[in-house]
Amino acid sequence: MKKLFLVCLGTLLISSCKENTKDKSESAADATAEAQEVNVYTHRHYPADQELFASFEKRTGIKVNVVNASADELIQKMTEEGKQSPADVLITVDAGRLVRAKDNGLLQSIDSEILNSKIPSHLRDGDNQWFGLTKRARIIAYAKDRVKPEQLSTYENLASDTWNDKILVRSSGNIYNQSLMASIIAHTNEATAKDWAAKVLNNMARDPKGNDNDQVKAVVGGEGDIAIVNTYYIGKLLNSEDAEEVKAGEGVGIFFPNQEDRGTHINISGAGVAKYAPNKENAVKFLEFLISKEAQEVFANSNYEYPVNPEVPASELLQSWGTFKEDSLNLSALGKNNKKAVIVFDEVGWK
Repeated sequence: MKKLFLVCLGTLLISSCKENTKDKSESAADATAEAQEVNVYTHRHYPADQELFASFEKRTGIKVNVVNASADELIQKMTEEGKQSPADVLITVDAGRLVRAKDNGLLQSIDSEILNSKIPSHLRDGDNQWFGLTKRARIIAYAKDRVKPEQLSTYENLASDTWNDKILVRSSGNIYNQSLMASIIAHTNEATAKDWAAKVLNNMARDPKGNDNDQVKAVVGGEGDIAIVNTYYIGKLLNSEDAEEVKAGEGVGIFFPNQEDRGTHINISGAGVAKYAPNKENAVKFLEFLISKEAQEVFANSNYEYPVNPEVPASELLQSWGTFKEDSLNLSALGKNNKKAVIVFDEVGWK
Protein backbone atom coordinates (compact mmCIF):
# COMPACT_ATOMS: atom_id res chain seq x y z
CA MET A 1 0.00 0.00 0.00
CA LYS A 2 2.83 2.38 0.93
CA LYS A 3 4.59 1.54 -2.34
CA LEU A 4 1.39 2.24 -4.29
CA PHE A 5 1.04 5.61 -2.53
CA LEU A 6 4.57 6.61 -3.45
CA VAL A 7 4.01 5.64 -7.07
CA CYS A 8 0.83 7.69 -7.22
CA LEU A 9 2.52 10.64 -5.54
CA GLY A 10 5.37 10.47 -8.05
CA THR A 11 2.89 10.32 -10.91
CA LEU A 12 1.07 13.39 -9.57
CA LEU A 13 4.33 15.33 -9.19
CA ILE A 14 5.43 14.47 -12.73
CA SER A 15 2.03 15.43 -14.07
CA SER A 16 2.11 18.69 -12.14
CA CYS A 17 5.59 19.49 -13.43
CA LYS A 18 4.45 18.82 -16.96
CA GLU A 19 1.48 21.13 -16.50
CA ASN A 20 3.68 23.84 -15.00
CA THR A 21 6.16 23.46 -17.84
CA LYS A 22 3.32 23.65 -20.32
CA ASP A 23 1.88 26.78 -18.66
CA LYS A 24 5.29 28.46 -18.67
CA SER A 25 5.83 27.47 -22.29
CA GLU A 26 2.44 28.89 -23.29
CA SER A 27 3.13 32.08 -21.33
CA ALA A 28 6.47 32.47 -23.08
CA ALA A 29 4.80 31.89 -26.43
CA ASP A 30 2.12 34.49 -25.61
CA ALA A 31 4.80 36.98 -24.56
CA THR A 32 6.71 36.34 -27.78
CA ALA A 33 3.54 36.87 -29.79
CA GLU A 34 2.87 40.14 -27.97
CA ALA A 35 6.44 41.25 -28.53
CA GLN A 36 5.98 41.02 -32.30
CA GLU A 37 3.67 44.01 -32.62
CA VAL A 38 3.46 47.72 -31.93
CA ASN A 39 0.16 49.61 -31.70
CA VAL A 40 0.34 53.07 -33.21
CA TYR A 41 -2.26 55.78 -32.61
CA THR A 42 -1.58 58.38 -35.29
CA HIS A 43 -2.98 61.62 -36.62
CA ARG A 44 -0.81 61.36 -39.75
CA HIS A 45 -2.46 59.99 -42.89
CA TYR A 46 0.22 60.05 -45.57
CA PRO A 47 1.30 57.30 -48.01
CA ALA A 48 4.89 57.90 -46.86
CA ASP A 49 3.94 56.66 -43.40
CA GLN A 50 2.43 53.46 -44.76
CA GLU A 51 5.63 52.89 -46.72
CA LEU A 52 7.71 53.32 -43.57
CA PHE A 53 5.47 51.08 -41.46
CA ALA A 54 5.88 48.33 -44.06
CA SER A 55 9.66 48.82 -44.06
CA PHE A 56 9.77 48.58 -40.27
CA GLU A 57 7.74 45.36 -40.33
CA LYS A 58 10.01 43.82 -42.97
CA ARG A 59 13.17 44.82 -41.12
CA THR A 60 12.13 43.77 -37.62
CA GLY A 61 9.30 41.28 -37.97
CA ILE A 62 7.25 43.53 -35.68
CA LYS A 63 3.73 44.11 -36.99
CA VAL A 64 2.51 47.72 -36.96
CA ASN A 65 -1.15 48.04 -35.98
CA VAL A 66 -2.50 51.49 -36.84
CA VAL A 67 -5.40 53.51 -35.42
CA ASN A 68 -6.05 56.74 -37.35
CA ALA A 69 -7.93 59.73 -35.94
CA SER A 70 -7.35 63.36 -35.05
CA ALA A 71 -4.91 64.05 -32.23
CA ASP A 72 -7.68 65.30 -29.97
CA GLU A 73 -9.72 62.14 -30.60
CA LEU A 74 -6.72 59.90 -29.93
CA ILE A 75 -5.86 61.73 -26.71
CA GLN A 76 -9.47 61.35 -25.57
CA LYS A 77 -9.43 57.67 -26.53
CA MET A 78 -6.25 57.02 -24.55
CA THR A 79 -7.69 58.89 -21.57
CA GLU A 80 -10.85 56.79 -21.59
CA GLU A 81 -8.95 53.53 -22.06
CA GLY A 82 -6.66 54.26 -19.12
CA LYS A 83 -4.41 51.41 -18.02
CA GLN A 84 -6.20 49.08 -20.45
CA SER A 85 -5.13 51.11 -23.49
CA PRO A 86 -3.42 49.02 -26.18
CA ALA A 87 -1.62 52.12 -27.49
CA ASP A 88 2.16 51.87 -27.65
CA VAL A 89 2.89 55.05 -29.62
CA LEU A 90 1.05 58.35 -30.12
CA ILE A 91 1.90 60.37 -33.24
CA THR A 92 0.57 63.89 -33.81
CA VAL A 93 1.19 66.61 -36.41
CA ASP A 94 1.90 69.30 -33.84
CA ALA A 95 4.07 69.73 -30.77
CA GLY A 96 1.22 71.35 -28.85
CA ARG A 97 -0.83 68.15 -28.85
CA LEU A 98 2.15 66.16 -27.61
CA VAL A 99 2.52 68.59 -24.72
CA ARG A 100 -1.17 68.13 -23.97
CA ALA A 101 -0.77 64.34 -23.98
CA LYS A 102 2.17 64.64 -21.60
CA ASP A 103 0.27 66.99 -19.28
CA ASN A 104 -2.62 64.52 -19.24
CA GLY A 105 -0.28 61.74 -18.07
CA LEU A 106 -0.60 59.73 -21.28
CA LEU A 107 3.10 59.42 -22.14
CA GLN A 108 6.19 58.08 -20.40
CA SER A 109 9.86 58.96 -20.36
CA ILE A 110 12.14 56.69 -22.34
CA ASP A 111 15.89 56.30 -22.39
CA SER A 112 17.19 56.23 -25.96
CA GLU A 113 20.68 57.37 -26.82
CA ILE A 114 19.73 57.26 -30.50
CA LEU A 115 16.78 59.65 -30.12
CA ASN A 116 18.67 62.00 -27.81
CA SER A 117 21.71 62.17 -30.06
CA LYS A 118 19.90 62.47 -33.40
CA ILE A 119 17.17 64.98 -32.49
CA PRO A 120 18.09 68.58 -31.50
CA SER A 121 17.05 69.43 -27.95
CA HIS A 122 14.49 72.10 -28.91
CA LEU A 123 12.63 69.51 -31.02
CA ARG A 124 12.09 67.05 -28.17
CA ASP A 125 10.68 67.03 -24.66
CA GLY A 126 13.04 67.83 -21.80
CA ASP A 127 11.78 64.75 -19.94
CA ASN A 128 12.10 62.51 -23.01
CA GLN A 129 8.36 61.95 -23.25
CA TRP A 130 7.99 63.07 -26.87
CA PHE A 131 10.27 63.53 -29.89
CA GLY A 132 10.09 65.38 -33.18
CA LEU A 133 9.99 63.18 -36.30
CA THR A 134 9.72 65.80 -39.07
CA LYS A 135 9.81 69.59 -39.31
CA ARG A 136 7.43 71.97 -41.08
CA ALA A 137 8.18 75.65 -41.63
CA ARG A 138 5.22 78.07 -41.54
CA ILE A 139 6.09 80.48 -44.32
CA ILE A 140 4.59 83.22 -46.46
CA ALA A 141 3.56 82.13 -49.95
CA TYR A 142 3.33 85.13 -52.26
CA ALA A 143 1.94 85.75 -55.75
CA LYS A 144 4.97 85.86 -58.03
CA ASP A 145 3.27 88.25 -60.45
CA ARG A 146 2.12 90.77 -57.83
CA VAL A 147 4.52 90.66 -54.90
CA LYS A 148 8.27 91.12 -54.74
CA PRO A 149 10.09 89.17 -52.00
CA GLU A 150 11.80 92.36 -50.82
CA GLN A 151 8.37 93.62 -49.76
CA LEU A 152 8.26 90.84 -47.17
CA SER A 153 10.17 90.61 -43.91
CA THR A 154 8.55 89.28 -40.72
CA TYR A 155 5.35 87.83 -39.34
CA GLU A 156 4.96 91.12 -37.48
CA ASN A 157 5.04 93.02 -40.79
CA LEU A 158 1.84 91.24 -41.84
CA ALA A 159 0.04 93.59 -39.46
CA SER A 160 1.05 96.66 -41.51
CA ASP A 161 -1.31 98.54 -43.84
CA THR A 162 0.75 97.29 -46.80
CA TRP A 163 -1.19 94.05 -46.67
CA ASN A 164 -4.70 95.44 -46.24
CA ASP A 165 -7.20 93.04 -47.91
CA LYS A 166 -4.33 90.89 -49.20
CA ILE A 167 -3.76 88.12 -46.61
CA LEU A 168 -5.18 84.61 -46.89
CA VAL A 169 -5.01 82.19 -43.97
CA ARG A 170 -7.03 79.35 -42.51
CA SER A 171 -9.15 79.47 -39.36
CA SER A 172 -8.03 80.06 -35.79
CA GLY A 173 -9.26 76.55 -34.97
CA ASN A 174 -6.36 75.14 -36.95
CA ILE A 175 -3.51 73.90 -34.77
CA TYR A 176 -0.84 75.30 -37.11
CA ASN A 177 -2.16 78.83 -36.59
CA GLN A 178 -2.57 78.24 -32.86
CA SER A 179 1.05 77.16 -32.61
CA LEU A 180 2.26 80.16 -34.61
CA MET A 181 0.32 82.40 -32.24
CA ALA A 182 1.71 80.49 -29.25
CA SER A 183 5.24 81.14 -30.52
CA ILE A 184 4.52 84.85 -30.89
CA ILE A 185 3.23 84.95 -27.31
CA ALA A 186 6.36 83.12 -26.14
CA HIS A 187 8.62 85.62 -27.88
CA THR A 188 6.64 88.73 -26.84
CA ASN A 189 3.52 88.77 -24.63
CA GLU A 190 -0.24 88.33 -24.89
CA ALA A 191 -0.95 92.03 -25.41
CA THR A 192 1.47 92.28 -28.33
CA ALA A 193 0.16 89.05 -29.82
CA LYS A 194 -3.44 90.27 -29.51
CA ASP A 195 -2.61 93.53 -31.28
CA TRP A 196 -0.91 91.59 -34.08
CA ALA A 197 -3.84 89.19 -34.48
CA ALA A 198 -6.36 92.04 -34.67
CA LYS A 199 -4.39 93.81 -37.39
CA VAL A 200 -3.82 90.64 -39.42
CA LEU A 201 -7.53 89.93 -39.17
CA ASN A 202 -8.23 93.41 -40.55
CA ASN A 203 -5.83 92.70 -43.44
CA MET A 204 -7.51 89.47 -44.51
CA ALA A 205 -8.80 89.28 -48.08
CA ARG A 206 -11.65 87.01 -46.99
CA ASP A 207 -12.91 85.12 -43.96
CA PRO A 208 -10.66 82.16 -43.08
CA LYS A 209 -11.67 78.91 -44.75
CA GLY A 210 -10.13 75.78 -46.21
CA ASN A 211 -6.73 74.24 -45.66
CA ASP A 212 -3.28 75.51 -46.65
CA ASN A 213 -3.69 74.25 -50.22
CA ASP A 214 -6.84 76.33 -50.55
CA GLN A 215 -4.98 79.46 -49.43
CA VAL A 216 -2.33 78.95 -52.14
CA LYS A 217 -4.98 78.35 -54.79
CA ALA A 218 -6.78 81.51 -53.71
CA VAL A 219 -3.56 83.53 -54.04
CA VAL A 220 -3.04 82.27 -57.59
CA GLY A 221 -6.72 82.91 -58.29
CA GLY A 222 -6.31 86.55 -57.32
CA GLU A 223 -8.34 86.58 -54.10
CA GLY A 224 -5.32 87.75 -52.12
CA ASP A 225 -1.62 88.37 -52.59
CA ILE A 226 -0.02 86.37 -49.77
CA ALA A 227 -0.87 83.35 -47.62
CA ILE A 228 0.45 81.86 -44.38
CA VAL A 229 1.05 78.16 -45.04
CA ASN A 230 3.23 75.18 -44.17
CA THR A 231 6.00 74.36 -46.63
CA TYR A 232 5.04 70.76 -47.29
CA TYR A 233 1.70 71.84 -48.78
CA ILE A 234 3.62 73.62 -51.55
CA GLY A 235 5.60 70.43 -52.16
CA LYS A 236 2.40 68.42 -52.48
CA LEU A 237 0.91 70.90 -54.95
CA LEU A 238 4.02 70.90 -57.11
CA ASN A 239 4.02 67.10 -57.23
CA SER A 240 0.29 66.62 -57.67
CA GLU A 241 -1.20 64.65 -60.57
CA ASP A 242 -3.73 67.48 -60.94
CA ALA A 243 -2.46 70.07 -63.45
CA GLU A 244 -4.38 72.87 -61.72
CA GLU A 245 -2.71 72.09 -58.39
CA VAL A 246 0.72 72.08 -60.02
CA LYS A 247 -0.12 75.45 -61.56
CA ALA A 248 -1.07 76.77 -58.12
CA GLY A 249 2.21 75.58 -56.64
CA GLU A 250 4.18 77.13 -59.45
CA GLY A 251 2.36 80.44 -59.12
CA VAL A 252 3.69 81.28 -55.67
CA GLY A 253 7.10 82.06 -54.25
CA ILE A 254 8.22 80.98 -50.79
CA PHE A 255 9.44 83.47 -48.23
CA PHE A 256 10.94 82.55 -44.86
CA PRO A 257 10.00 85.28 -42.33
CA ASN A 258 12.12 86.75 -39.52
CA GLN A 259 15.51 85.86 -40.95
CA GLU A 260 17.07 88.93 -39.33
CA ASP A 261 15.93 88.03 -35.81
CA ARG A 262 14.46 84.88 -34.25
CA GLY A 263 13.98 82.88 -37.45
CA THR A 264 11.03 81.21 -39.16
CA HIS A 265 8.46 79.41 -37.01
CA ILE A 266 8.95 75.64 -36.97
CA ASN A 267 6.53 72.94 -35.91
CA ILE A 268 6.86 69.17 -35.98
CA SER A 269 5.16 65.90 -36.47
CA GLY A 270 6.22 64.00 -33.39
CA ALA A 271 5.64 60.96 -31.25
CA GLY A 272 5.81 59.61 -27.73
CA VAL A 273 5.59 56.21 -26.05
CA ALA A 274 2.24 55.66 -24.34
CA LYS A 275 2.17 55.56 -20.53
CA TYR A 276 0.81 52.00 -20.40
CA ALA A 277 2.43 50.71 -23.60
CA PRO A 278 2.15 46.89 -23.59
CA ASN A 279 5.03 46.72 -26.10
CA LYS A 280 7.35 49.44 -24.83
CA GLU A 281 10.56 47.95 -26.22
CA ASN A 282 9.01 47.70 -29.69
CA ALA A 283 7.70 51.24 -29.37
CA VAL A 284 11.20 52.58 -28.71
CA LYS A 285 12.58 50.59 -31.66
CA PHE A 286 9.82 52.04 -33.82
CA LEU A 287 10.66 55.64 -32.89
CA GLU A 288 14.37 55.02 -33.40
CA PHE A 289 13.62 53.65 -36.87
CA LEU A 290 11.59 56.76 -37.77
CA ILE A 291 14.56 59.06 -37.21
CA SER A 292 16.98 56.78 -39.08
CA LYS A 293 18.48 57.99 -42.35
CA GLU A 294 16.24 55.64 -44.32
CA ALA A 295 13.02 56.92 -42.75
CA GLN A 296 14.01 60.58 -42.71
CA GLU A 297 14.77 60.44 -46.43
CA VAL A 298 11.29 59.04 -47.10
CA PHE A 299 9.67 61.84 -45.08
CA ALA A 300 11.74 64.40 -46.98
CA ASN A 301 11.32 63.05 -50.50
CA SER A 302 7.80 61.66 -50.36
CA ASN A 303 6.07 64.12 -48.05
CA TYR A 304 8.26 67.21 -48.51
CA GLU A 305 8.98 67.64 -44.81
CA TYR A 306 12.30 68.73 -43.33
CA PRO A 307 14.29 66.00 -41.52
CA VAL A 308 14.79 66.42 -37.78
CA ASN A 309 17.97 64.36 -38.00
CA PRO A 310 20.71 66.87 -38.93
CA GLU A 311 22.67 64.13 -40.65
CA VAL A 312 19.97 63.78 -43.32
CA PRO A 313 19.76 66.48 -46.03
CA ALA A 314 16.48 68.00 -47.15
CA SER A 315 15.08 66.84 -50.48
CA GLU A 316 16.18 68.54 -53.70
CA LEU A 317 12.88 70.43 -53.85
CA LEU A 318 13.26 71.80 -50.34
CA GLN A 319 16.88 72.67 -51.00
CA SER A 320 15.79 74.62 -54.08
CA TRP A 321 13.87 76.95 -51.77
CA GLY A 322 17.13 77.86 -50.06
CA THR A 323 18.48 77.52 -46.55
CA PHE A 324 16.94 79.55 -43.77
CA LYS A 325 17.27 80.37 -40.11
CA GLU A 326 14.86 78.41 -37.91
CA ASP A 327 13.28 79.65 -34.72
CA SER A 328 15.03 77.61 -32.02
CA LEU A 329 12.26 78.11 -29.47
CA ASN A 330 11.76 74.89 -27.50
CA LEU A 331 8.53 73.48 -28.88
CA SER A 332 7.18 72.77 -25.42
CA ALA A 333 6.27 76.48 -25.45
CA LEU A 334 3.71 75.81 -28.17
CA GLY A 335 1.74 73.56 -25.88
CA LYS A 336 2.17 75.73 -22.82
CA ASN A 337 0.84 78.78 -24.67
CA ASN A 338 -1.88 77.06 -26.69
CA LYS A 339 -4.74 78.07 -24.41
CA LYS A 340 -3.56 81.69 -24.42
CA ALA A 341 -3.37 81.58 -28.21
CA VAL A 342 -6.95 80.35 -28.51
CA ILE A 343 -8.14 83.09 -26.15
CA VAL A 344 -6.34 85.77 -28.18
CA PHE A 345 -7.93 84.55 -31.39
CA ASP A 346 -11.38 84.52 -29.79
CA GLU A 347 -10.98 87.98 -28.32
CA VAL A 348 -10.12 89.59 -31.67
CA GLY A 349 -12.78 87.66 -33.57
CA TRP A 350 -10.49 85.58 -35.79
CA LYS A 351 -12.93 82.95 -37.07
